[in-house]
Order: sequence, then structure tokens, then C-alpha cells
Amino acid sequence: MSIQKFSPEGFELDIYAELDNINYFLNTPLVPVSETGIVNKQVDVKQHTRRKYVGDPAPSNIPKTERVFMYDPGRIDRSALPGQPFILKQGPEKRQFTFKGNVVDLHAFLISDVKDQTMLYTTGAPYDIPKST
Repeated sequence: MSIQKFSPEGFELDIYAELDNINYFLNTPLVPVSETGIVNKQVDVKQHTRRKYVGDPAPSNIPKTERVFMYDPGRIDRSALPGQPFILKQGPEKRQFTFKGNVVDLHAFLISDVKDQTMLYTTGAPYDIPKST
């Protein structure tokens, strides 16, 4: 398993978690952002000059070109997880995740979709989230 990025619809929120761990707490399973597709993007590079060495009296002219690169919206650096940590506890199950966004959006998302009564631990006091209908 690996940590992936999830962006719930309707919320300005990114959650970084393992697929089975986050979906354990939710009624509607989240889909990783990277499954929406890796795409090739294209950018224009302006015409510019380049020197062969410092102090080159006759720099070369580089014409306008296009670059193509691969873009994965769900890619994250594995050395450090972005965002702030939070913990969900539901009965004996206690799992930690990270998120980017506001705690208000995280709380609103969990109220709308949590499977059973859950405790949300993040900065400040813990929040008791009732089972959603």
C-alpha cells in the first residue's frame, strides 16, 4: 500500500492517506486523484540567449520552442507528507492521516460522510463527529 492524495468533491481539502485506511471510516469510498489520469502538458519556452561560459562575448540565440512534460495530479514526495496531521478514532480503530486545507472543511466533510461515531483529533480540542445519515 502507498499513501495517495484524495480531494473530496465540494470541499477545498486534500487528504493524504492509504486507500483502505481512509475508506474504513467513510460511507462513500474516496477515489485517489491520480486515478483521474496522468496527462501530458505542453508549455511554450520564449526565445532567449545562452552563454557558453561566463563572460562569453557572443552568446547563442535559442529559438522559441515547446516542451512536453508528464503531469500527475496525485503525485506526492514520499520523503515528507504535506499538510497537517489528524487522527480518526472509531471504536478500537485509530488511524493517522494528513490534510491540506482548513480544519473547518475537514470537519464538514467528515460530518457529511462518516460511517459511525468518530473522534477527530487535530490541533486544539478533539471533535466528536456523529454517524452521518
